[in-house]
Amino acid sequence: MRKPLPPAATTRRRPPIVDLSGRRGFDGATLGAVFAVVVLLVPARLILRGLPFALTPAEVIGLFAGMWWLCAHLTDTLGAAKGHNGVRTAIFIYAVSQLATYAYSSASYLPARALSLSDHSAVISAAMIGIALLACDGVHGRDRLDLVLRTVVVAGAVVGLIGAVQYLMTFDPTQYMDIPGTQSRVLAEGIHERAGVNRAASTASHPIEFGVLCAMILPLALHYAFEAAESGNRVLRWWLCCALVASGMVFSASRSPMLGLVVSGLVLFFGWSAARRVRALLALAGFTLLVKVTAPGLLGAITALFTNLDNDTSLMYRTNDYTTALAEISRHPLLGRGIGTWYAPEFIVFDNQYLLTTVEAGIIGLLALVLMFSTGIWASLRARWRVADRSVRDLGLSLAACLVVPLVGAATFDLQAFQMANAMSFLLVGLSGALSRTVKREFTPQGKQEPRPQGPTAPAARSRPRGRAD
Repeated sequence: MRKPLPPAATTRRRPPIVDLSGRRGFDGATLGAVFAVVVLLVPARLILRGLPFALTPAEVIGLFAGMWWLCAHLTDTLGAAKGHNGVRTAIFIYAVSQLATYAYSSASYLPARALSLSDHSAVISAAMIGIALLACDGVHGRDRLDLVLRTVVVAGAVVGLIGAVQYLMTFDPTQYMDIPGTQSRVLAEGIHERAGVNRAASTASHPIEFGVLCAMILPLALHYAFEAAESGNRVLRWWLCCALVASGMVFSASRSPMLGLVVSGLVLFFGWSAARRVRALLALAGFTLLVKVTAPGLLGAITALFTNLDNDTSLMYRTNDYTTALAEISRHPLLGRGIGTWYAPEFIVFDNQYLLTTVEAGIIGLLALVLMFSTGIWASLRARWRVADRSVRDLGLSLAACLVVPLVGAATFDLQAFQMANAMSFLLVGLSGALSRTVKREFTPQGKQEPRPQGPTAPAARSRPRGRAD
C-alpha cells in the first residue's frame, strides 16, 4: 500500500507573487526607453512594409504597449500600478472622446477615402494612448523614471547633432538611415530653405516638428545638467546634450520652437533659484554668441519671423482659415466630423491643432485634449509641491515646462499631424503620471522618505505585488 502524501503535497499551490519593485529587467521603463529611441532616431519618412496602412515602428510599439497595459491590469503579476491616478483618468477621458467620435462618424455616411483615413487615425490614436498608459502605470520608481527621461535627452542630443550637420554642411545623413522591413513614404526632404537660410528637419518630417521636439526636450536636458553640477558628478556630457538640443531649435528656423522656448523658459525661470537663473542667463548668452559665430545670419532670420508679421504670407494663411473652420464646426459641434477626415488636398490645412481637433473631434474632443495636457502639467507641479527633495522638485518643474510646449504650440501648428512630436507629447504626459505616483509612494508630504516598519508584522516582511494599488 502506497504511503499517502502529506497534506501540503496534495494541495496545488499557487506560485508566489514576487515583489518586482527592485527588478531591473525588461519592464515598462525599458519599453518606454526603447520607444523614445525609436521615435527620435528612426526617420519619420520610414513606415513598416506589408501593412494595410502606413504605420511607423514607434506606432507599432505604442500598440504593443497598449496591449501590455491591458493584460497587466487583468493580473497582479505583470507590474502595472493600480489605484487612482489623475493623469490616467485624463488619458481615459481623451480615449473615450476619440472612441465616441469614431463611432459617431462611422455610423453616418462617409466617403471611402474619409472612412479609410478615420480607421488609420483611430489606430494611431490607440497607439499614442497605449504608450501614455504604459508610461503612467509601467514606470516605477525614480531610477526607472530617470532611465526613460535620460534616454529621451541623449536621443534628443543625437537628433540635434543630425540637424546641425544638415544646417552647417548642407548634407542630409537621414537619407542613409534605412531600416530593414521599412519603406520610405513621400515626405519633405531633411533640409529646407526659407529666405536663403537652411532649415534643418533632422529625423523629423518638417523643421517645425524638429524644433518643437527640441523645445520639449531642452528642459529635461537642463535638469540633468544642473543636477549633475550640483551633486558634483560629471557634467560636461549633459551640457553638451543641452547645446545640441538647443541648436536644434535654432537650426529649424521656425517660430513655433521659439514660442515653446519662451513659455517653457518662463515656467523654469519662475521655479528656479536666483543662482540658477543667473547661470542659465549666462549660458544663454554664451550659446547665442556661439550661434552668431558659427551660423552668421541665422539669428537675424529668426528675428525677422517675429518682426515682419504684417508681411508674412504663412501667418496670413493661418488666420484666413478661421471662417472655414467655424462653418465646419457648426455642422458637428459636439463630436466633430470624424478623426482624420479633414485631409489635404481635399480640404485646406489648419496650422492650428485646436481648430483641427474641434473640426474632427468636436468641442468634447478639444476639451479632452486640453484636459490631458493640463492634467499632466498639474501632476508634475503637484509632485514638486509635495516634496522637499531638491532633485524631485526640479524634475517636476522640468516636466511641466516640457508639457507647456505642446499645449501652447498646438495653437501654432497641427501637432497631431506630426507623429514624432505627437508621440513625445503622449510619452511625457504618461511620465508625469509616473512621477506623481512615485512621489506619492516614496515620499511623505514633508519630502522625507517613509520609514520602513520593523518587526515580523511589517509590510516589508510580506511579499507584495508590484501591481498593487498606489
